[in-house]
Amino acid sequence: MRRAIPAQAQSPDTRFLPVETLFKSAVAEGKTPGAVAAVGANGQTVWKGVFGHKALLPTAEPMTWQTLFDMASLTKVLITAPAIMQLYEQGLLQLDDPVCRYLPAFAANGKQDITIRLLLTHYSGLPADVDLSTPWTGKDTAVSLAMNATPEHPPGERFVYSDINFITLGLIVEKLSGLPLDEYAARAILAPLGLKRSFFRPDPVLASAIAPTQFDESHTLLRGVVHDPTTRRMGGVAGHAGLFSCADDMLIYAKALLARRAGKPSAFPLKPETLVLMSTPQQPKGKSDLRGLGWDIATHYSTPRGTVFPASSFGHTGFTGTSLWLVPENETFVLILTNRVHPDGKGNVIALRRDVATAAALALQQS
Repeated sequence: MRRAIPAQAQSPDTRFLPVETLFKSAVAEGKTPGAVAAVGANGQTVWKGVFGHKALLPTAEPMTWQTLFDMASLTKVLITAPAIMQLYEQGLLQLDDPVCRYLPAFAANGKQDITIRLLLTHYSGLPADVDLSTPWTGKDTAVSLAMNATPEHPPGERFVYSDINFITLGLIVEKLSGLPLDEYAARAILAPLGLKRSFFRPDPVLASAIAPTQFDESHTLLRGVVHDPTTRRMGGVAGHAGLFSCADDMLIYAKALLARRAGKPSAFPLKPETLVLMSTPQQPKGKSDLRGLGWDIATHYSTPRGTVFPASSFGHTGFTGTSLWLVPENETFVLILTNRVHPDGKGNVIALRRDVATAAALALQQS
Protein backbone atom coordinates (compact mmCIF):
# COMPACT_ATOMS: atom_id res chain seq x y z
CA MET A 1 0.00 0.00 0.00
CA ARG A 2 2.94 2.31 0.57
CA ARG A 3 4.36 1.59 -2.89
CA ALA A 4 4.53 4.62 -5.17
CA ILE A 5 2.13 4.56 -8.07
CA PRO A 6 3.28 6.00 -11.39
CA ALA A 7 3.61 9.77 -11.34
CA GLN A 8 1.00 11.67 -13.29
CA ALA A 9 0.72 15.10 -14.88
CA GLN A 10 4.46 15.61 -14.97
CA SER A 11 6.61 17.70 -17.25
CA PRO A 12 8.98 15.87 -19.61
CA ASP A 13 11.71 18.28 -18.42
CA THR A 14 14.53 15.93 -17.40
CA ARG A 15 16.12 18.56 -15.17
CA PHE A 16 13.56 17.63 -12.53
CA LEU A 17 14.15 13.88 -12.48
CA PRO A 18 15.97 14.21 -9.12
CA VAL A 19 12.90 15.96 -7.70
CA GLU A 20 10.65 13.14 -8.92
CA THR A 21 12.99 10.56 -7.41
CA LEU A 22 12.78 12.28 -4.03
CA PHE A 23 8.99 12.14 -4.01
CA LYS A 24 8.87 8.52 -5.15
CA SER A 25 11.34 7.55 -2.43
CA ALA A 26 9.40 9.41 0.26
CA VAL A 27 6.21 7.58 -0.70
CA ALA A 28 7.97 4.20 -0.88
CA GLU A 29 9.51 4.77 2.56
CA GLY A 30 6.18 5.70 4.15
CA LYS A 31 7.13 9.33 4.79
CA THR A 32 3.82 10.36 3.22
CA PRO A 33 1.07 8.42 1.44
CA GLY A 34 1.33 10.74 -1.55
CA ALA A 35 2.06 14.24 -2.79
CA VAL A 36 1.13 16.89 -5.30
CA ALA A 37 3.91 19.34 -6.08
CA ALA A 38 4.98 22.07 -8.46
CA VAL A 39 7.95 24.31 -9.20
CA GLY A 40 7.64 27.74 -10.74
CA ALA A 41 10.21 30.14 -12.19
CA ASN A 42 9.89 33.54 -13.82
CA GLY A 43 6.20 33.47 -13.04
CA GLN A 44 5.56 30.21 -14.92
CA THR A 45 4.99 26.63 -13.79
CA VAL A 46 8.02 24.67 -15.02
CA TRP A 47 7.36 21.30 -13.37
CA LYS A 48 4.54 19.54 -11.61
CA GLY A 49 4.03 16.03 -10.34
CA VAL A 50 1.56 13.74 -8.63
CA PHE A 51 2.72 10.79 -6.53
CA GLY A 52 1.34 7.95 -4.45
CA HIS A 53 -2.07 7.85 -2.80
CA LYS A 54 -4.36 10.44 -1.30
CA ALA A 55 -5.86 7.76 0.97
CA LEU A 56 -4.57 4.48 2.35
CA LEU A 57 -7.54 3.78 4.64
CA PRO A 58 -10.24 2.57 4.60
CA THR A 59 -9.29 1.74 1.00
CA ALA A 60 -6.41 2.89 -1.17
CA GLU A 61 -7.18 5.83 -3.49
CA PRO A 62 -4.68 7.27 -5.97
CA MET A 63 -3.52 10.85 -5.57
CA THR A 64 -4.72 13.26 -8.26
CA TRP A 65 -3.73 16.77 -9.28
CA GLN A 66 -7.20 17.96 -8.26
CA THR A 67 -6.96 16.65 -4.69
CA LEU A 68 -7.96 19.11 -1.97
CA PHE A 69 -5.69 19.39 1.07
CA ASP A 70 -6.01 20.61 4.63
CA MET A 71 -3.54 23.50 4.39
CA ALA A 72 -3.08 23.71 8.19
CA SER A 73 -0.79 26.60 9.20
CA LEU A 74 -0.44 27.89 5.65
CA THR A 75 -3.75 29.52 6.63
CA LYS A 76 -1.68 32.00 8.62
CA VAL A 77 0.12 33.43 5.59
CA LEU A 78 -2.44 32.75 2.87
CA ILE A 79 -5.39 34.31 4.70
CA THR A 80 -4.85 35.91 8.10
CA ALA A 81 -1.64 37.88 7.56
CA PRO A 82 -2.81 39.39 4.24
CA ALA A 83 -6.19 40.20 5.82
CA ILE A 84 -4.43 42.11 8.59
CA MET A 85 -2.30 43.91 6.03
CA GLN A 86 -5.37 44.89 4.02
CA LEU A 87 -6.71 46.55 7.18
CA TYR A 88 -3.30 48.18 7.60
CA GLU A 89 -3.46 49.56 4.06
CA GLN A 90 -6.91 50.96 4.83
CA GLY A 91 -5.55 52.78 7.89
CA LEU A 92 -7.69 50.75 10.28
CA LEU A 93 -4.70 49.56 12.32
CA GLN A 94 -0.99 50.21 12.78
CA LEU A 95 1.53 47.41 13.18
CA ASP A 96 2.95 48.75 16.43
CA ASP A 97 -0.42 49.36 18.05
CA PRO A 98 -1.06 47.30 21.18
CA VAL A 99 -3.44 44.44 20.48
CA CYS A 100 -5.63 45.50 23.40
CA ARG A 101 -6.53 48.69 21.51
CA TYR A 102 -8.72 46.47 19.34
CA LEU A 103 -9.41 43.60 21.74
CA PRO A 104 -9.48 45.12 25.26
CA ALA A 105 -9.81 41.71 26.95
CA PHE A 106 -6.40 40.78 25.53
CA ALA A 107 -4.67 43.00 28.13
CA ALA A 108 -5.32 40.37 30.83
CA ASN A 109 -2.35 38.71 32.54
CA GLY A 110 0.29 41.21 31.46
CA LYS A 111 -0.32 41.32 27.69
CA GLN A 112 -0.95 45.06 27.43
CA ASP A 113 2.35 45.74 25.64
CA ILE A 114 2.04 43.05 22.96
CA THR A 115 1.65 44.64 19.53
CA ILE A 116 0.19 43.45 16.25
CA ARG A 117 3.70 43.26 14.79
CA LEU A 118 4.80 40.97 17.62
CA LEU A 119 1.88 38.64 16.89
CA LEU A 120 2.72 38.57 13.18
CA THR A 121 6.40 37.78 13.82
CA HIS A 122 5.78 35.32 16.70
CA TYR A 123 7.74 37.45 19.15
CA SER A 124 4.77 38.03 21.47
CA GLY A 125 6.03 35.71 24.19
CA LEU A 126 2.77 33.76 24.23
CA PRO A 127 2.71 29.96 24.58
CA ALA A 128 2.40 27.75 21.51
CA ASP A 129 -1.32 27.00 21.86
CA VAL A 130 -4.33 27.35 24.11
CA ASP A 131 -4.95 24.69 26.74
CA LEU A 132 -6.38 21.54 25.19
CA SER A 133 -6.13 19.37 28.30
CA THR A 134 -9.85 19.70 29.05
CA PRO A 135 -12.60 18.78 26.56
CA TRP A 136 -13.87 22.29 25.79
CA THR A 137 -15.67 23.17 22.58
CA GLY A 138 -16.87 26.37 20.97
CA LYS A 139 -15.37 29.56 19.61
CA ASP A 140 -16.32 31.58 22.69
CA THR A 141 -14.26 29.29 24.89
CA ALA A 142 -11.30 29.55 22.53
CA VAL A 143 -11.55 33.34 22.54
CA SER A 144 -11.61 33.38 26.33
CA LEU A 145 -8.57 31.09 26.51
CA ALA A 146 -6.66 33.27 24.05
CA MET A 147 -7.58 36.53 25.77
CA ASN A 148 -6.58 35.11 29.15
CA ALA A 149 -3.35 33.43 28.01
CA THR A 150 -0.33 34.29 30.13
CA PRO A 151 2.95 35.14 28.34
CA GLU A 152 5.89 32.81 28.88
CA HIS A 153 8.43 35.49 27.91
CA PRO A 154 8.49 39.30 27.79
CA PRO A 155 7.25 40.79 24.50
CA GLY A 156 9.99 40.91 21.87
CA GLU A 157 12.44 38.74 23.80
CA ARG A 158 12.40 35.55 21.74
CA PHE A 159 10.79 33.81 18.80
CA VAL A 160 8.17 31.28 19.89
CA TYR A 161 5.85 30.02 17.16
CA SER A 162 2.36 30.34 18.60
CA ASP A 163 -1.09 29.57 17.25
CA ILE A 164 -2.53 31.98 19.83
CA ASN A 165 -0.87 34.82 17.92
CA PHE A 166 -2.88 34.06 14.79
CA ILE A 167 -6.08 33.13 16.59
CA THR A 168 -5.89 36.65 18.00
CA LEU A 169 -5.09 38.22 14.62
CA GLY A 170 -8.12 36.45 13.15
CA LEU A 171 -10.26 38.02 15.87
CA ILE A 172 -8.90 41.46 14.99
CA VAL A 173 -9.88 40.90 11.35
CA GLU A 174 -13.39 39.98 12.46
CA LYS A 175 -13.63 42.95 14.82
CA LEU A 176 -12.51 45.56 12.28
CA SER A 177 -14.24 44.10 9.22
CA GLY A 178 -17.49 43.10 10.90
CA LEU A 179 -17.35 39.76 9.10
CA PRO A 180 -16.57 36.19 10.17
CA LEU A 181 -13.02 35.35 9.12
CA ASP A 182 -14.05 32.80 6.50
CA GLU A 183 -16.49 35.25 4.90
CA TYR A 184 -13.90 38.02 4.92
CA ALA A 185 -11.37 35.67 3.33
CA ALA A 186 -13.80 34.67 0.59
CA ARG A 187 -14.70 38.28 -0.24
CA ALA A 188 -11.39 40.08 0.15
CA ILE A 189 -8.74 37.48 -0.77
CA LEU A 190 -10.05 34.36 -2.49
CA ALA A 191 -12.61 35.96 -4.84
CA PRO A 192 -10.28 38.74 -6.11
CA LEU A 193 -7.72 36.05 -6.98
CA GLY A 194 -10.32 33.90 -8.71
CA LEU A 195 -9.71 30.91 -6.45
CA LYS A 196 -12.59 28.47 -6.90
CA ARG A 197 -11.50 25.58 -4.67
CA SER A 198 -10.14 27.29 -1.56
CA PHE A 199 -12.36 27.62 1.52
CA PHE A 200 -12.90 26.89 5.17
CA ARG A 201 -15.34 24.12 6.17
CA PRO A 202 -15.63 22.25 2.86
CA ASP A 203 -19.05 21.08 1.77
CA PRO A 204 -19.42 17.40 2.72
CA VAL A 205 -20.16 16.57 -0.93
CA LEU A 206 -16.46 17.28 -1.62
CA ALA A 207 -15.23 14.64 0.82
CA SER A 208 -14.09 12.19 -1.86
CA ALA A 209 -11.85 14.86 -3.41
CA ILE A 210 -10.15 15.68 -0.09
CA ALA A 211 -7.01 13.98 1.19
CA PRO A 212 -7.89 12.49 4.61
CA THR A 213 -5.66 13.08 7.61
CA GLN A 214 -5.91 11.18 10.91
CA PHE A 215 -8.51 9.57 13.12
CA ASP A 216 -10.04 11.88 15.70
CA GLU A 217 -10.74 11.14 19.37
CA SER A 218 -13.84 9.14 18.41
CA HIS A 219 -11.81 7.05 15.91
CA THR A 220 -13.46 8.77 12.93
CA LEU A 221 -11.19 9.45 9.99
CA LEU A 222 -10.93 13.21 9.42
CA ARG A 223 -11.77 13.97 5.80
CA GLY A 224 -12.90 17.49 5.05
CA VAL A 225 -12.86 18.27 8.75
CA VAL A 226 -9.85 20.30 9.86
CA HIS A 227 -7.01 18.33 11.43
CA ASP A 228 -5.88 21.01 13.89
CA PRO A 229 -7.61 20.23 17.19
CA THR A 230 -8.02 23.84 18.32
CA THR A 231 -9.59 24.91 15.02
CA ARG A 232 -11.80 21.83 15.09
CA ARG A 233 -13.07 22.75 18.55
CA MET A 234 -13.69 26.29 17.28
CA GLY A 235 -15.97 25.01 14.52
CA GLY A 236 -13.50 24.84 11.64
CA VAL A 237 -12.53 28.49 11.22
CA ALA A 238 -9.58 30.18 12.92
CA GLY A 239 -6.77 32.57 12.12
CA HIS A 240 -4.11 29.89 12.43
CA ALA A 241 -5.64 26.94 10.53
CA GLY A 242 -8.72 25.74 8.71
CA LEU A 243 -8.16 26.56 5.03
CA PHE A 244 -8.53 23.81 2.43
CA SER A 245 -7.11 24.29 -1.06
CA CYS A 246 -5.58 22.57 -4.08
CA ALA A 247 -2.55 22.84 -6.33
CA ASP A 248 -4.21 24.89 -9.09
CA ASP A 249 -5.37 27.56 -6.64
CA MET A 250 -2.00 27.63 -4.90
CA LEU A 251 -0.24 28.16 -8.23
CA ILE A 252 -2.50 31.11 -8.94
CA TYR A 253 -1.84 32.49 -5.44
CA ALA A 254 1.95 32.11 -5.60
CA LYS A 255 2.26 33.62 -9.08
CA ALA A 256 -0.04 36.52 -8.26
CA LEU A 257 1.82 37.28 -5.03
CA LEU A 258 5.25 37.25 -6.67
CA ALA A 259 4.08 39.30 -9.65
CA ARG A 260 2.42 41.90 -7.45
CA ARG A 261 5.45 42.07 -5.17
CA ALA A 262 7.57 42.77 -8.25
CA GLY A 263 5.23 45.59 -9.30
CA LYS A 264 3.78 43.70 -12.27
CA PRO A 265 0.09 43.46 -13.22
CA SER A 266 -1.58 41.10 -10.78
CA ALA A 267 -4.90 40.46 -9.06
CA PHE A 268 -3.24 40.07 -5.68
CA PRO A 269 -5.20 42.31 -3.29
CA LEU A 270 -2.25 44.07 -1.60
CA LYS A 271 0.21 46.77 -2.68
CA PRO A 272 3.73 45.77 -3.78
CA GLU A 273 5.32 47.67 -0.88
CA THR A 274 3.06 45.83 1.57
CA LEU A 275 4.16 42.46 0.21
CA VAL A 276 7.81 43.53 0.48
CA LEU A 277 7.16 44.51 4.10
CA MET A 278 5.55 41.14 4.81
CA SER A 279 8.40 39.13 3.28
CA THR A 280 11.42 40.95 4.72
CA PRO A 281 12.70 40.76 8.33
CA GLN A 282 10.34 42.50 10.78
CA GLN A 283 11.39 40.87 14.05
CA PRO A 284 12.69 43.00 16.96
CA LYS A 285 16.13 44.50 16.43
CA GLY A 286 19.09 42.29 17.27
CA LYS A 287 17.18 39.01 17.08
CA SER A 288 18.61 36.22 14.94
CA ASP A 289 15.36 34.37 14.20
CA LEU A 290 14.21 36.22 11.09
CA ARG A 291 10.48 36.54 10.46
CA GLY A 292 8.43 38.64 8.11
CA LEU A 293 4.84 39.60 8.83
CA GLY A 294 3.53 36.03 8.83
CA TRP A 295 6.17 34.61 6.51
CA ASP A 296 9.18 32.65 7.75
CA ILE A 297 12.60 33.78 6.53
CA ALA A 298 15.33 32.18 8.65
CA THR A 299 14.41 30.12 11.71
CA HIS A 300 14.52 26.43 12.59
CA TYR A 301 11.30 26.15 10.53
CA SER A 302 13.08 27.25 7.34
CA THR A 303 14.14 23.85 6.03
CA PRO A 304 11.82 24.19 2.97
CA ARG A 305 14.31 26.76 1.61
CA GLY A 306 16.81 23.96 1.01
CA THR A 307 20.51 24.75 0.72
CA VAL A 308 20.59 26.75 -2.54
CA PHE A 309 17.76 29.30 -2.54
CA PRO A 310 18.93 32.74 -1.28
CA ALA A 311 18.48 34.21 2.19
CA SER A 312 16.00 36.67 0.68
CA SER A 313 13.51 33.88 0.02
CA PHE A 314 10.57 33.23 2.32
CA GLY A 315 7.88 30.64 2.95
CA HIS A 316 5.78 28.68 5.41
CA THR A 317 4.73 25.15 6.29
CA GLY A 318 1.62 23.39 7.52
CA PHE A 319 1.55 20.59 10.08
CA THR A 320 -0.40 18.26 7.80
CA GLY A 321 2.50 18.26 5.31
CA THR A 322 1.96 21.35 3.18
CA SER A 323 4.56 23.99 2.31
CA LEU A 324 5.19 26.93 0.01
CA TRP A 325 8.59 28.58 -0.47
CA LEU A 326 9.08 31.65 -2.67
CA VAL A 327 12.09 33.44 -4.17
CA PRO A 328 11.13 37.01 -5.11
CA GLU A 329 14.12 37.91 -7.30
CA ASN A 330 13.13 35.56 -10.13
CA GLU A 331 9.53 34.77 -9.17
CA THR A 332 10.43 31.20 -8.26
CA PHE A 333 8.47 28.95 -5.92
CA VAL A 334 8.25 25.38 -4.68
CA LEU A 335 4.81 24.09 -3.68
CA ILE A 336 4.46 20.79 -1.82
CA LEU A 337 1.07 19.43 -0.79
CA THR A 338 0.91 16.22 1.23
CA ASN A 339 -1.22 14.63 3.93
CA ARG A 340 1.79 13.13 5.66
CA VAL A 341 -0.23 12.64 8.90
CA HIS A 342 -2.43 10.03 7.18
CA PRO A 343 -3.25 7.57 8.55
CA ASP A 344 -1.38 7.34 11.84
CA GLY A 345 0.45 10.66 12.25
CA LYS A 346 3.85 9.05 11.74
CA GLY A 347 4.74 10.48 8.33
CA ASN A 348 7.50 13.06 8.13
CA VAL A 349 8.31 15.37 5.20
CA ILE A 350 10.84 17.71 6.83
CA ALA A 351 13.77 16.22 4.92
CA LEU A 352 11.68 15.90 1.76
CA ARG A 353 10.89 19.63 1.76
CA ARG A 354 14.55 20.52 2.18
CA ASP A 355 15.81 18.08 -0.43
CA VAL A 356 13.15 18.97 -3.00
CA ALA A 357 13.91 22.70 -2.66
CA THR A 358 17.61 22.01 -3.10
CA ALA A 359 17.07 19.75 -6.12
CA ALA A 360 14.62 22.22 -7.68
CA ALA A 361 17.05 25.11 -7.24
CA LEU A 362 19.85 23.10 -8.85
CA ALA A 363 17.55 22.12 -11.72
CA LEU A 364 16.63 25.75 -12.32
CA GLN A 365 20.30 26.68 -12.47
CA GLN A 366 20.58 24.45 -15.56
CA SER A 367 18.19 26.60 -17.57
